[in-house]
This record gives sequence, structure tokens and C-alpha cells, in this order.
Amino acid sequence: PYTTLFRSSRQYFPDAMPEWFRPFRHQEQAWERLDWKAGKSTVVATGTGSGKTECFLYPILDYCYQNRNQRGIKAILIYPMNALASDQAGRIAEAIYRSDALRGRVTAGLYLGEQDQTPTISMTESRVITDRDAMRVTPPDILLTNYKMLDYLLLRPRDLGLWRKNGPEALRYLVVDELHTFDGAQGADVACLIRRLKERLRTPKTHLICVGTSATLGSDTAVSATQLVEYAGKIFGETFDAESVIGESVQTPAEFLAGTRSEEHTFELQSLRHLV
Repeated sequence: PYTTLFRSSRQYFPDAMPEWFRPFRHQEQAWERLDWKAGKSTVVATGTGSGKTECFLYPILDYCYQNRNQRGIKAILIYPMNALASDQAGRIAEAIYRSDALRGRVTAGLYLGEQDQTPTISMTESRVITDRDAMRVTPPDILLTNYKMLDYLLLRPRDLGLWRKNGPEALRYLVVDELHTFDGAQGADVACLIRRLKERLRTPKTHLICVGTSATLGSDTAVSATQLVEYAGKIFGETFDAESVIGESVQTPAEFLAGTRSEEHTFELQSLRHLV
């Protein structure tokens, strides 16, 4: 089979998502669950380059915009590597900047181990806030970090300002990217950290919308959806229902090319047949 994804014409999150953006099927399935009014924890287990970030990014941006008058950190994104967090921070900065609704109303901050040599105190076209003092005084709506730094942020007295404005229901989203990297002892560390975070912020039970993403787990045929649900539940300490795993759709080459002009795709179809 040839793996592909189906697009839809429905418009989601009009204040947060570009008008030209058309989602794939797995993104729509994720949005149906991750809309902040629905609030269902989800595992996005699709391939590399399939748009996993958009699965959680637009629901988070929409929540931050709709609750822009509420103070405090509304979403935490945990990444396994600093380089990945920095790359994603740039994407989020661009998404906010290009939206007339979000620009100047929604903020994101990057808090990693090393302080930027030239920290930014406000959002720009391509950069999120990296100045730590600025974030302590005015916490960003979205915080990007790694699990070790998040541990420090819950302990260090000088970082108390980050959480001071968080009411019990302010934090709505918790994302762990590359969920498969947190296994064994490291997985236990992250699980305990998440429970400490919820306790510290007095997050009501079942209030947090948890998201795990992984291309590896999605491609591992030995891992069943039931196992993914159980694993995610242990890491986040939340309930993941039987429908919580979002995967990819699969088409044959003929199905993928249906509706196109056959004379233009004869060669492509023949080539695909040699691959499958």
C-alpha cells in the first residue's frame, strides 16, 4: 500500500489557523479531540513530516486566544532535545506573527538550560520570548522547555514568578513530543514530574488535555493501540480512551491517483507498482 493522508475543506480555528491551510485527515481527527472545549487526551502516532505539530498547535493557539484575558501559562510543550525545542519555537513565533488575531495577544516563551546571548523580551516575526526575567514578570501563554528544565522551574525560588499567576484551571494543555524517548527510568522521571506539576498548580482532575506525539510508535507494528493507550496513561497520569490514538490512513496507488488525469500519471502509477 501507499501511505497518504486525505484533505478536507472544513475551516477549523478561524482566529488561529491560516485561511489557506487545509488539514490532513489525521489532523482533523486530532482537532476533534484536542479542541479545548472537548478536552480529550490524545496520542498522535503518524510518520515523520506528517504534520504532528499542527495537530496540537492550532488547538493550543485557539485556547490561548479565546482566553487571552486570563493570566498564566496555558500550555507546556516538553521536547527531548533543545535543538528541536528551538526549531519549534521559531515555527510557533511565525504562526503567531502571521495571524492578525494572535499577534500581540498570544505569547510563547522558550526556557532551556543555557540563556540566550541576545535574549528577546517580546515576540518577533521569527522568535519567541527567551529573556528569563521577562517571563518571570509576565509568564507566556505557551512555555517550551525540556523535562529537566521544567523540574528546575518547579523548584528554584527565582522562577516562582512563572507560576504565580496560574490559577488552577489556567494550564489546559501538556504536550510531550517524541513520547517514545521517555522510557525506562527516564519515563518514570517524566511521569513523576508531571504529577508534581499538576499538584503544584492544583490542576483539577481530568482538566489537563495531554498530548503525546511519536513517529516511531506509529510505525512500530509490534506496538498495539491498546499498549499505546496504557503507556500514555502511565506517563501523563490521565485517562486515554480507546479512540485516543491517531494514526495514518493508507491508500493503494490507484486510490491515491483517482480523479486525476491518467495520461499525466501513467508513469507515476507504474513506478509505484514496482515499489509496493
